[in-house]
Amino acid sequence: MYVELTKNNGTDYLRLVRNQRITNSEGKRTSTKKVVLNIGPLSRYDDGKPDYVKRLKKSFKDGTPLIDSLIPYLESESNTPQTVTVTFKQGEASCFGDPKIFAPCLLDKIFSALGLDELFATIKHGSKIQFDLQGITRLLTYGRILEPASKIATMHNNNRYFIPPVKGSNDDNVYDTLDLIYENRRKIIQRMNSRISAGISRNTDNVFYDVSNFFFEIEHPDADELGEDGNVLHKGLRKMGVSKENRKQPIVQMGLFLDDNGIPISIEMFPGNTLDHLTLREAMRQTVDTLGLDRFILVADRGMYSGTNMCHVIDQGDGYIVSKSLKKTKKEERQWALNRDDFVVVSDDFRYKSHIVTRTVTAEDGSKRKIREKVLVYWSRSFYERERHENKSFLEFIEKLKTNPNGFRLTAAQSRSLRKFLKKDMINKQTGEVLDSRKLLAMIDDDKLKQFNELMGYYQIVSSELNMDDLQIIEKYHGLTKIEDQFREMKGTLQTRPVYVSTPEHIKAHLMICFIALTMMRIIQHMVTVNVPLAEKENSTRYYGISGKRVSNALRNWQIDMLPGDIYRMVGAANDDLKQILKAFNLTIPIKMFTRGELRNLKSSVEVF
Repeated sequence: MYVELTKNNGTDYLRLVRNQRITNSEGKRTSTKKVVLNIGPLSRYDDGKPDYVKRLKKSFKDGTPLIDSLIPYLESESNTPQTVTVTFKQGEASCFGDPKIFAPCLLDKIFSALGLDELFATIKHGSKIQFDLQGITRLLTYGRILEPASKIATMHNNNRYFIPPVKGSNDDNVYDTLDLIYENRRKIIQRMNSRISAGISRNTDNVFYDVSNFFFEIEHPDADELGEDGNVLHKGLRKMGVSKENRKQPIVQMGLFLDDNGIPISIEMFPGNTLDHLTLREAMRQTVDTLGLDRFILVADRGMYSGTNMCHVIDQGDGYIVSKSLKKTKKEERQWALNRDDFVVVSDDFRYKSHIVTRTVTAEDGSKRKIREKVLVYWSRSFYERERHENKSFLEFIEKLKTNPNGFRLTAAQSRSLRKFLKKDMINKQTGEVLDSRKLLAMIDDDKLKQFNELMGYYQIVSSELNMDDLQIIEKYHGLTKIEDQFREMKGTLQTRPVYVSTPEHIKAHLMICFIALTMMRIIQHMVTVNVPLAEKENSTRYYGISGKRVSNALRNWQIDMLPGDIYRMVGAANDDLKQILKAFNLTIPIKMFTRGELRNLKSSVEVF
């Protein structure tokens, strides 16, 4: 496997590919490339230093990849499974029976430490239901971590566990459980945050927020529910919107908050056609503003920046660090940004500067407000070279167009790229063709084209923290990659989609289950990280801990087998990742046979918070 740089619609993307041999329709063996992992846009990872792609490829080849999501694939490449044939006689001590997953020994304790056992016991009592609400919730959550599948398939895997989480319930009870999770989702979030804050040295000085979405393989978006007067009573959830994965299907928007340790704080769900910046205030009102957090600094990307959003953050007594498009700022601000006289020059490859401005913005109530914020601009040679590379073909096309405007034929992609540089829109939206090629050259806005070239390599961040050091602001903003990592864990390790439920309530309940599972997995990763010796961290250029996929694999393969005489032995306990996980929770597995009583004592020794 190797890392490859590819281009799509003028944007550079990273992906992990593997060469493989296949048999074609004619029966001949031929070589082809298979995409193993779409890593994401290059801009998400570029650290601003020279030769990032070259360094990334070398790091993967050397076994120390710069991107977390590549680690599991590196391991799978080096640990290719081998087939081994072993013969046993039935009845001997070495004979395997039917190994069961033992991971709930740990997961039960984390679930309980988060206060969820108590909460669901209270919910069950108040609802006067008879089925095993706690057990079904535990099973759906554990299944998401260990063996992601549909809700019903997960129920049928109940007996895969050494001690089945669910007792005396059936498939129909699953949907009742989803209803109760949906109705009590605020209480679940509040309870989890209360326990995490009390049990872990949680750092909420910085709170990271971003939005992702999940597509649904349905033909039509959900319709809105209308009242008799024609007004919308309830908006449909699955709507057409801007898909992060460039899908054409309806999507659901999900906003996620994380703390400084990368542990989730809360989630909120929105209709798929909700613009990213419109999710922030509602997401904060629903959960974050009610959690009793001390003053924090909200860190978000440019999709969240608006005067109304920033007013809301300030009115709550909090601060913000948010990127802002330099290309869309006022002319005088761009001129200031491009003036090189007052930059702090760190090196030939990096420079920055800042100043404080007063803006007039519109608050939520429609009133005009003045806010003061620090505007920070920096230039990176790496960013500049990347943008030049990404736009090379377009810039060459512009030069050819100027040379021969009359005989030039544009592709649909070139037309879309050109549209933002025209004084007047001359592009057919359906076909992508130029409406009148004879006037094309005259319609090109040279000022916009000049601005486009001048701003290459520049980045802008705005912040309410007027006295914070500039480099510290940049560092905090780059911490936003933590939340992108968690979206990848949800879509990858936890397999949040495909979603096998359809009602808005059940979809939101499903995402809540994924949220609980993500939080539990992040707690495991965090506990491992804080228990790593300091020297080990200092000797590494970048410490990763254990990836979500490695956690899932280690726990799934931690099994126990029953031998004759009601004696048990551990299977998979020698796994290095599992040893590290268990050590973080003060649990060691001796090499011995166990009685059932010893297994109960083993579980009771687990320490979470």
